Amino acid sequence: MTSDQRVTISKRATERVKAGHLWIYRSDIIDCQAEGGLVVSLYDNKDKFYGKAFYSNKSQIALRLITTQNDKIDRDFWQNRIKIALDLRQKVVSDTEVCRLINSEGDGFPSVIVDRYKDVLSLQTLSQGSDKIKMLIAEILIKLVNPVSIIERNDGKVRELEGLPRQNLILKGPDPDEIICAENGLKFYFHPLSGQKTGAFLDQRENRMWARNYSFGSGLDCFCYSGGFALNMAQNCCQVEALDISKDAIDLSKKNALLNGIENILFEADNVFDRLKLYDSQKKKFDTIVLDPPAFAKSRSHVQAAVRGYKEINFRALRMLNPGGILITASCSQHIDEFAFLNILTRAASDAGRKVQVIQKRTQSQDHPFLLSMPETYYLKCVFLRVL
Repeated sequence: MTSDQRVTISKRATERVKAGHLWIYRSDIIDCQAEGGLVVSLYDNKDKFYGKAFYSNKSQIALRLITTQNDKIDRDFWQNRIKIALDLRQKVVSDTEVCRLINSEGDGFPSVIVDRYKDVLSLQTLSQGSDKIKMLIAEILIKLVNPVSIIERNDGKVRELEGLPRQNLILKGPDPDEIICAENGLKFYFHPLSGQKTGAFLDQRENRMWARNYSFGSGLDCFCYSGGFALNMAQNCCQVEALDISKDAIDLSKKNALLNGIENILFEADNVFDRLKLYDSQKKKFDTIVLDPPAFAKSRSHVQAAVRGYKEINFRALRMLNPGGILITASCSQHIDEFAFLNILTRAASDAGRKVQVIQKRTQSQDHPFLLSMPETYYLKCVFLRVL
């Protein structure tokens, strides 16, 4: 598995490596004769060694750094990385049967994601290099975790940038189809082969628990998907409305509510922007509102439109909250950083004529660690605001 092939990188690339960033772009490669998917050794033009990386001959992210040491990249290397990741989960994950076991670059495992749904593992390999070792990863996970099934969940569009096919396959065991798993003391249906991402949005798991703690009175959950926030809010709210534009998402939410015997949620399929505008014009009020939209900015070209979208929904929500009300608002857009998101919220509050306190400022759950040296791994911002 170890390759002797060398890649010469630019001074700009070596500075990125020294700063702790794990990506090197094609424009910073001086010389490379390697095949796509290989592990290559990185050198500058003075023959100084900088590490080993996955090489892609298709993507603009041409190199994904694995290590800055001259390690042998073999089965033992990857098994040790997986053990380190699993050890972290033992420390930070509790009260759930679903979690992320490997969080790509955040765990030193570039372009690899592994999520756990009780006895089912969902594996994504998003680059040529990680795709070459997916069966090795699966074998190590079988040894260390012993799942009933392992699903290859590789239908993401990002694989097209690597020249890889989009596919969902079963690597081990039976097709899990629909399974029930517990999260924060509630039960949910999951579909590892067909649900969003690897089956669900696990990065908000801890934030959903905090939302339960802060919720009260009348609640509104916008972009509810499978009802994760709504079901948690319903524990302390007298009534919750949950909105999503997808009828399939609303149907799944209703099933999850029924599974838990929860009856104080009204689920409706509707456009959230339209509904918020309507409720604002009707002067309808709530005590707790959750805004958990999809990524509005999937590329830098979408940033300005995303800023307008985030500003609009937060402006409407703040106008609709009673004094003392709670707004739990999130952005999973990587291209909208924390400073930009807080600035959007500041302007939304000002335009709404509301004074707000920041109660909590949170990010993705602890099983989704990120690197200080790599801003791209810190994507989820979740802010808890109280209206004064």
